[in-house]
Amino acid sequence: MLLLILDNPMFDFAYPLGAVFLYLGLLVAIADILSSLLPNDPELTRKVVHIGSGNVILLAWWFNISQEVIVSAAIIAGAIAIISYMIPILPSIESVGRKSFGTLFYAISIGVLTACFWQNSPQYTVIGILIMAWGDGMAAIIGQRFGQHTYQIGQITKSWEGSLAMAVASFMVTELVLLFLEGITWQVLFVSLIIALISTILEAFSKFGIDNLTVPLSSGFICFLCFQAL
Repeated sequence: MLLLILDNPMFDFAYPLGAVFLYLGLLVAIADILSSLLPNDPELTRKVVHIGSGNVILLAWWFNISQEVIVSAAIIAGAIAIISYMIPILPSIESVGRKSFGTLFYAISIGVLTACFWQNSPQYTVIGILIMAWGDGMAAIIGQRFGQHTYQIGQITKSWEGSLAMAVASFMVTELVLLFLEGITWQVLFVSLIIALISTILEAFSKFGIDNLTVPLSSGFICFLCFQAL
């Protein structure tokens, strides 16, 4: 009986999605726990979810989840984000005391990158999403806790410590993903440095969560273009 279940095509479809939903369920539970334990630090909770939700793209890559499923999930996530701006569906995630469309932009980025690259070059989708997840997440966490040296761009205030965290995380994400596929080459190092620089600059100009759109899309597309040119 067990062998019949494992050989069923429906199992091949349901098992990866089940693993993803289980992971997301645990992530929401962790967010609720953090929200209860740290009621005065909602930004930490949001960034933990931000980083954790981005890692779902690794599960999708590992399980080879189809392009259609990921794009559909991104559309649903975007719809939920829009509704959550009117109704506090996930207060532990959205309540950061400032106006932001970051969650919606995040979902749009995942959908666009997946639609463009997932079939033939999924690494560019992975790079774009993970840079947004880890880069922006670590920039906020490090910047808020250790940011002693600030700079200002218009009305936007950032810290050099946070920007450094963004640059390091972006470089590491790009380097590790490309090393996995391309091996150790000068092109991998060069592209990783370029992506880290561009991502850090775009994150510094973020307002209303727009970096959740500009950073992943620019990272994915520029990385792709770089390897087409080299």
